[in-house]
Amino acid sequence: MADIAQLTQLIEPEAKALGFDLVRVKMFGGKEDLTLQVMAERPETGQLTIDDCADLSRRISDKFDEIDPIEDAYRLEVSSPGIDRPLTRLKDFANWQGHEARIHLTAPVDGRKQLTGDLAGVDGDRITIDVRKHQPMTIGFDQVADAKLLITDKLIAATAPLSSDGAEEFETEESN
Repeated sequence: MADIAQLTQLIEPEAKALGFDLVRVKMFGGKEDLTLQVMAERPETGQLTIDDCADLSRRISDKFDEIDPIEDAYRLEVSSPGIDRPLTRLKDFANWQGHEARIHLTAPVDGRKQLTGDLAGVDGDRITIDVRKHQPMTIGFDQVADAKLLITDKLIAATAPLSSDGAEEFETEESN
């Protein structure tokens, strides 16, 4: 499988050129169904439109056609992080403070390999999460194996689309 760090170095300038922040680059699947997943966002909104995804997809495809960094056949999937977004950068934990998250750890802390609760803050490279039915726990960012927001009413309200332009047009096309 391809080197994710190398792919990230190739993809990040393409995202930046469009004014996007790269959230995650991930490869998954097997030889028959390999997928390169790229998540990005507009820094000011935390979202991408369908056109934004198409623009980034074209830039990545053009770049990869030139240098062919992945030997096997693969599917390119470009998307916004979505409502239950992965938390991949320290700033994600700070930006989503007060929202519920699930953090999987690289090794158990106080006998726990998974922490679920409200994000309570970031101090340097330390993350505090108010663990449900327990207490606040502070861990190092380097102890996080995987983390994502959990869908709650509060999160839904905080991530409501900034614009519904075109929604009526979409509904009309769908009903035809």
